[in-house]
Amino acid sequence: METREVGRTGLRIDTLGVGGAPLGGNFVDLEDSQAAALIRAARDAGLRYFDTAPWYGFGRSERVMGDGLRGKDYVLSDKVGRLLKPGAVENPMEFGMVDPLPFHVIYDYSYDGIMRAFEDNLHRLGLDRIDILLVHDIGEMTHGAENARHFRDLTESGYRAMDELRGSGAVKAIGIGVNENAACAAALEIGSWDVFLLAGRYTLLEQTALDTLFPACEAAGTTIICGGPFNSGILAGRDTWNYAKAPADVMAKARRLADEADAFGIPLAAAALQFPLGHPLVTSVIPGPRDVTELQQIIAWFDMPIPTAFWESLQAKGLLAEGAPVPGGGA
Repeated sequence: METREVGRTGLRIDTLGVGGAPLGGNFVDLEDSQAAALIRAARDAGLRYFDTAPWYGFGRSERVMGDGLRGKDYVLSDKVGRLLKPGAVENPMEFGMVDPLPFHVIYDYSYDGIMRAFEDNLHRLGLDRIDILLVHDIGEMTHGAENARHFRDLTESGYRAMDELRGSGAVKAIGIGVNENAACAAALEIGSWDVFLLAGRYTLLEQTALDTLFPACEAAGTTIICGGPFNSGILAGRDTWNYAKAPADVMAKARRLADEADAFGIPLAAAALQFPLGHPLVTSVIPGPRDVTELQQIIAWFDMPIPTAFWESLQAKGLLAEGAPVPGGGA
């Protein structure tokens, strides 16, 4: 498996990683034994980069991932900003959770909150290290008007905790994990970050991050991990986008992309998985397989040859943003 460097840290991660949301039962009914089998299958296939968060099943994903990685060779990213407190939520499906652990979330982006979250994560994982630590879901998409208060906590003290953890060697890289360009741009103003895990904003369907965010990241030495390469499923044959039913205009563009893929005899999902890595800033893509069969299909898509003419056709028809680099070095 090819690896790329995270920021300027010397840490290298696989260009294909495993997103851990489904392993916690997010939007899928997945038993822990099935999640454990998926982790084993990923390792058997040579994958070593995994991502998780307390949010995924309120700790379920961390527990099963820690069990699967303990004593093994791995690179792991985990997240802070949410503390888990005892007491189950009344209706977990309001949060997209199937059979989560009996906890609820308290948001805390302060120094103390981040330090506490980091230690709690290690305890749930049962591991002695996290390689990449990400501030999770800071931004208006998650918090609305409350984001100003949370971002102030991150600015005034939370970033100091992140920087101290990196400086002490407790983690090798720090960043944020979000779904919005604006949150990444704001983070660049308050500190030095190694990597942003950006979900859904740089995909075959949408390249809005090219406009101003990626140039700013390049100047700062901050690399990108692309989460959600299928845009919540719409680029893999489902009708969901941004974790909800896709609107008509998004469906229409996805159909045009699918028609182009069909014309070249390739699965749209294979092109979607490989596209982000055409940009030199992108170190990894991390889809979230829901079972071993999906994992195997993802690996096959990732390794599938995509003809240069396909990318050229997308560019000629205006289906990619102007100047978007594609696999193989074209633009």
